[in-house]
Amino acid sequence: MSKLLIEGGHKLKGKVNISGFKNAAVAIIPASILAGDMCVIENLPSIEDIHVLKEILEYIGAEVELNQEKKMMKVNSSSIEECFAPYELAKRLRASYYLLGAALGRFKKARVAFPGGCDIGTRPIDQHIKGFEALGAKVKIDHGIIHVEAEELKGAEIYLDVVSVGATINIMMAACRAKGKTIIENAAKEPHIVDVANFLNAMGADIRGAGTDVIKINGVEEMKGCTYSVIPDQIEAGTFMIMAAGTGGDVIIDNVIPKHLDPITAKLREMGVEIQEYGESLRVVSNNKFKNVNIKTLVYPGFPTDLQQPISALLSQAEGTSIITETIYEGRFKHVDELKRMGAKIKVEGNVAIIQGVDRLSGAKVSATDLRAGAALVIAGLMAEGVTEIDNVHYIDRGYEAIEEKLLSLGAKIKRVK
Repeated sequence: MSKLLIEGGHKLKGKVNISGFKNAAVAIIPASILAGDMCVIENLPSIEDIHVLKEILEYIGAEVELNQEKKMMKVNSSSIEECFAPYELAKRLRASYYLLGAALGRFKKARVAFPGGCDIGTRPIDQHIKGFEALGAKVKIDHGIIHVEAEELKGAEIYLDVVSVGATINIMMAACRAKGKTIIENAAKEPHIVDVANFLNAMGADIRGAGTDVIKINGVEEMKGCTYSVIPDQIEAGTFMIMAAGTGGDVIIDNVIPKHLDPITAKLREMGVEIQEYGESLRVVSNNKFKNVNIKTLVYPGFPTDLQQPISALLSQAEGTSIITETIYEGRFKHVDELKRMGAKIKVEGNVAIIQGVDRLSGAKVSATDLRAGAALVIAGLMAEGVTEIDNVHYIDRGYEAIEEKLLSLGAKIKRVK
């Protein structure tokens, strides 16, 4: 087990390059099996979730070559005959459920153990199941294994009861190989929905409307391999924007799509942070004085739930009282107790966190409870006086590529120890 030691009080300065989008990559890699051919996926982040997906694909019979230096994966799925992802593998990765939609589309059946991932509250898959059944599949859950099977997939009109990124992607993948037209209404609109749709279209799918709340898919009989580059990670970019702001820094965030960052950019500007936008980069300049703001997490294009925990660390030093309302996951305030160890004044009432700004945080021994909670603690450690020691770093490694190397290049005092 590793720990991160962070000496706070150092302003971040320089340029940081943002990696490929984790949330897109973990859907695109399973989607590649729809082709039954060679796919080359570029601009992949070098994170633990990618290695787990490689293991899963190899387990079900794919030939996988991962080149971390080139941030590229080659997947030849022609030799896969069926898809079974056991508990030992599926429990390590929430996105393992994307194998259901991809394998159902190609083989008309799949078996995947209930997925794992960060414990941030209830994340049901009922909308996934509703979509599969609408396409003609039978779904049963037996001994913790999700079985989906269909004699034939037929296009259908599917209205999602709640906006779900996972269900939108899973239904989209299965519908690619269904007969006729599928219409997904109340679909999620996140940038990685568009990225997955673009990847599927590059393999020969016929998907229109991704990025809106109505997606139309005309089923195709076959798909082929392709080469595709994943979009930049908006959550990593947003995290570094908050880090730059929290340390009173001056940082250029490079390799981003500024439009995807509008919600976090707007809130940071409201807090008094200067942000300059360029073609594929942002410059964040901060004087370390922040106004209080209120935040409500929403589906895209609202404020992302994945940045709620990181920005709560920043708000712990804002003037006055800030209020965060979490509407997506009920278990997303587990980091609050850790921030309190560092001197933050936060009160949680149901899905609302009331944050009273303090003059300073102080370094302490803390523990990451999930991926974005870990990012929040890194931000707090960079802002705090003294040394912060963070354990359970494996959570952070699931979603942030080489976080200490990137921070060191910006002037942070951070090191990893066993």
